[in-house]
Amino acid sequence: MLTVHAYLAWTLVAVAFVTAAWGGYAAWRRRPAGRILGHLLALVQTLIVAQVGLGLLLLSDGRRAPERLHYAYGTLALAAVLAPWFYAPDEPRRRLLWFAGATLVAGALAVRALTTGE
Repeated sequence: MLTVHAYLAWTLVAVAFVTAAWGGYAAWRRRPAGRILGHLLALVQTLIVAQVGLGLLLLSDGRRAPERLHYAYGTLALAAVLAPWFYAPDEPRRRLLWFAGATLVAGALAVRALTTGE
């Protein structure tokens, strides 16, 4: 399960940065999100929830990260992708910027969690 957690972390980081860049580009070009970008944003959120779930399973199995900051970064990444659901404005372009920005922040926090978990 630890190997799955590590591979999923790398997948999460890659998908998060690609999605954030695509979302920023779409907002800059004043285009709607589109179905694929919307699905990618949802995928990043799902991957983060899966990572937190796997992390909790590892904790319940007695496994611990080398640094305690790993848990803080994972929790903050989860909070980052959940925040736009509460605070993003209704205007579509600004809403897309919120979700793309939150995805970028979550990706950066996932990188930090990855480096503190090895």
